Amino acid sequence: MDYRRLGRSGLRVSAITLGTAGFGTKVPDDHVRRLVDQALDAGVNLIDTADAYGAGRSEEILGEVLQDRRDSVLLATKARFPVGEGPNDAGLSRGYLIRACEASLRRLDTDWIDLYQVHERDGETPTEETLDALDTLVHQGKVRYVGCSNFSARHVVEALWTAERHGMIGYVAEQIYYSLLHREAEYELVPVAIDHGLGILVWSPLGGGLLTGKYRRGEPGPEGARHSGGWGPWSEPPIYDEEAMFRVLDALVEVAQGRGASPAQVALAWLIGRPAVTSVIVGARDEGQLGDNLQAAAVTLSPEERARLDEASRVPLIYPYWHQLRFASDRLSAGDLSLLGQHPRS
Repeated sequence: MDYRRLGRSGLRVSAITLGTAGFGTKVPDDHVRRLVDQALDAGVNLIDTADAYGAGRSEEILGEVLQDRRDSVLLATKARFPVGEGPNDAGLSRGYLIRACEASLRRLDTDWIDLYQVHERDGETPTEETLDALDTLVHQGKVRYVGCSNFSARHVVEALWTAERHGMIGYVAEQIYYSLLHREAEYELVPVAIDHGLGILVWSPLGGGLLTGKYRRGEPGPEGARHSGGWGPWSEPPIYDEEAMFRVLDALVEVAQGRGASPAQVALAWLIGRPAVTSVIVGARDEGQLGDNLQAAAVTLSPEERARLDEASRVPLIYPYWHQLRFASDRLSAGDLSLLGQHPRS
């Protein structure tokens, strides 16, 4: 297992993170301990959850399972979505965030959270108020590091600037959706991470299961599978272009078959090797599925394999990026090059 610094922090996290969105719902409670044991035995040191997963049950189960090994595991959780029916039972206000964090600490049965993330933007709460609440939690010792999730690039930068201006704790990482099927994060979110020293944690790196190899051109999805009833527009992730989806899947299966790996392993290995990506978050319903995903940490794609996948999945240059490529290619930052460097200059 490879371990990477989380942004500019001194924290080192495994290239694969165990995701727990299904704990307490899709994954039976008696399976959770086996999955956690399997992940930790493979070298995973970061487990990601949220208060919204299973209405708090995911955190409760983790608290039970990790009781005797808390010091050796990094725990990340999130807050923002409703956990009650009151007008102040959601959002990123100071009052709600501090209350949500303390509730997560009780459910996780721990004194601290290693990475506390705001799960989604709250456009009604001032950025200063949210960051001040997070700053308070860090200085109280309840939280070690803070991050954001599902923010647009402009809101990430606004938060970083606000934290620096007021001398408050800033985000060390952003948790985003990113996959071979959807590379829109490369327009702004990846360059922001590179230029501002943020780590990237990737949720749903297998595109909601579409990149597992279960789905092939001209064939129905397996019975009971998430996408067996049709493609789109699918809500998460959305599939608007079926032909583009199958172009990626064709390339993925081709590369996987050529090296004797599963499509899921190749898709995860591709992401693990992308600029600024610190860790990919994988969940599983059983030990076989998790074991397959964990093996991606040992897969190193060749330049030719990466080129094949890049060609099938590359995002087109929208404005102003095609203009920058043509007229500003003599003075590009590392963040700029993470996108523009993939495209030939016309």
